[in-house]
Amino acid sequence: MNSVLVLDSLSRSFGVKRVLNDLSFEVPQGEVFGFLGPNGSGKTTTMRVIFGLLASDSGEVRLGGKKITKADSKHFGYMPEERGLYQKMTVIDQLVYFGRLHGLSRDGARSKAMRWLDRFELGGQASSKIEALSLGNQQRVQLISALIHDPEVLILDEPFSGLDPIATASMAEVMHEIVKADKTLIFSSHQLDLVESICEKVAIIKDGSLVAYGDVDELTKGDDLEIELVTSSLDLSWISDVPGVEGFIENDGRVRVRLLHPHVSQDLLRAALTNGDVREFAFRKKKLSEVFLQAVTTKSASGDSLVEMTSSLEKVERT
Repeated sequence: MNSVLVLDSLSRSFGVKRVLNDLSFEVPQGEVFGFLGPNGSGKTTTMRVIFGLLASDSGEVRLGGKKITKADSKHFGYMPEERGLYQKMTVIDQLVYFGRLHGLSRDGARSKAMRWLDRFELGGQASSKIEALSLGNQQRVQLISALIHDPEVLILDEPFSGLDPIATASMAEVMHEIVKADKTLIFSSHQLDLVESICEKVAIIKDGSLVAYGDVDELTKGDDLEIELVTSSLDLSWISDVPGVEGFIENDGRVRVRLLHPHVSQDLLRAALTNGDVREFAFRKKKLSEVFLQAVTTKSASGDSLVEMTSSLEKVERT
């Protein structure tokens, strides 16, 4: 793995409260990387240490194999969760201003700003004031302000907050365009379905410690003891009669069955075909929301019942 950013044993305390606890992980170059954790887990502190806005008590951050310095801030772009646009400025003046702060010439900043505005179909609103734009378009302008200087690493905090599905799809498309240009994109979000669909690798932290890390496909890979099926059968009592079935739940027409042994799947399939049309039958893949919940809760997921876990996951996915 070719890592562009390495966090090595970061620790940071505020008074007696330890916010980062020996935190280490690597961010691969040219990928969309998810940085996740519940509120208060240390994500913002980590970002501030990366940018050099805070010093760690121990450990270091390396960019391109070298310990990061304040001068390296030019290699980063940042879109904060708390948006920072000046509402009374025009779009183009706003973007030129941010471009100048990053060291671009006035003409260079204007040229880059107009290129990105055209990409987002906002060229016609370059002279409009920020306050006149929709929330989705303000989000787009905020993103342009973060990438106008062509950063090597772009960090986005809750970039999809408040966006409708069309704006979300447009934002996701641009994110993939950025990494295709061999840039690295780190983004944090509580919308775990979007993280799962966009990210290649994620790090999950809790109380300043790393609790899960790896490729999304590997983290969400299910075991061979859960089957998800869709059947025309309205009466599902037959499932409990299959020897080796531990339990099952049904949600929106999809049935999730827990097995005691993998070979029970063949008996279950035969029983399903006997009791109706089988439309789907596969070993179940976990959702990233499940991985997240299991990683950040102290109670082991293996000790929870199928029904308890599903109830908890539904609460997570509604937030």
